[in-house]
Amino acid sequence: MKIALDAMGGDRAPQEIINGAIQAVKEAAGRFDVILVGDRVLIEKHLSSAGGSFEHIEIVHAPEVIGMSESPATALRRKKNSSISVATGLVKEGLAQGFLSAGNTGAAVASSLFSYGRIPGFSRPAIAIHFPTRNGGTIFLDGGANSDCTPKHLYQFALMGSIYAENILKRNNPKVGLLSIGEESSKGNELAREAHKLLEKSSVNFIGNVEGHDIFRDSVDVVVTDGFTGNVVLKFTESIIDYMNGLIKESVSENLLAKLGALLMRPAFLRIKRRLDYSEYGGMPLLGVDGVTIIGHGGSNAKAIKNALFAVEDFYRIGMNLKMKNSMEADRQ
Repeated sequence: MKIALDAMGGDRAPQEIINGAIQAVKEAAGRFDVILVGDRVLIEKHLSSAGGSFEHIEIVHAPEVIGMSESPATALRRKKNSSISVATGLVKEGLAQGFLSAGNTGAAVASSLFSYGRIPGFSRPAIAIHFPTRNGGTIFLDGGANSDCTPKHLYQFALMGSIYAENILKRNNPKVGLLSIGEESSKGNELAREAHKLLEKSSVNFIGNVEGHDIFRDSVDVVVTDGFTGNVVLKFTESIIDYMNGLIKESVSENLLAKLGALLMRPAFLRIKRRLDYSEYGGMPLLGVDGVTIIGHGGSNAKAIKNALFAVEDFYRIGMNLKMKNSMEADRQ
C-alpha cells in the first residue's frame, strides 16, 4: 500500500515529517510506501541531508501550503495545489490508500470529506481520540471536526466509536457513554437529553451518561460528545499533562534527596511518560469518511509521524470503513 503524507503540515515540518517517514519505511520493511507531498526542492534537500534517496519513499510536488491559522474553507478554495489537497487527491484517485497530516486540522477534515465523501448513512465525520487508561484506553469523539451537532450526529458517533473500539482496542461489545453533567438521563443540555433517547433505542451497548472523570477510569470504552466540547476536553487534558510534568521537574530539582528519589523512580516515570505521550499513539483517525485519514498533532515529531503512519496502515488493513458500512446497514434494519 501507499500512504500520502503531508510533508509541509505541522509545527516541525518538513524536517521532522520527513524523518518520521524515513523511520517508518525502515521499520515497515516493505509493507508500505510513503508519498511525501509538498515542495519538491525542500523535500529533496532534507532527504539528501538524511542520507540521500530512500527505497519506498516517493515525492509528489505541491507548491502551496495551508497555514495552521488559515480558514480551512477559504484556504482550500484558494490553494488548489496545497499539500493537503494534492495528498487527499491521491487517495481519491487510488494512487494512495491513506492520508496523514499534522497540519491544519480543519483543512485536512474538509479536504478528506470533499475528496472521499461520507460513508453511506453517516452525516458527519468525527475525530476519534485515544485517551490512555490503566486497561488499554478510551475512545473519545468528536475531537473537533464538528462544533455544532444534532442528537442524530451523536448517535452516529457512538456507532463509529463502538466499531473502532471493537477492532482497535479489541473490546467485545464496547460500552458507550454520553458525556454530560450527571448520570441521570434528565441531566445535561437539550442536545445531551435528546441524544440519550436515541442511544437508548440504538444497537450500541449504551450504558448511559458519563461525566468527565469517567474518561480515565476504565468504566467506559467509548465516550461521545460534540466537537466543541470534545476539543476543549482534549486541549485541557494536554495542558494538565504538561503542567504536571513541569511540577514534577520543579519539585525534583529542589534538593538532593528529591534528586536521588527521582533517580530511583526514573523507570516508573518513563513508563508513565510513554503512556501519556501523544507521539506513542501517532494520530487521530477521521471516522465517517469513505477513505483513510489520520490527523496528527500539530507539534508532531518524527516518532509521532512514524507511529501515525503505522496507524494509517492498521486502519486500512483492518478494513475499518467496510466494517462501518456493514454496521450502519445492519443498524438500519
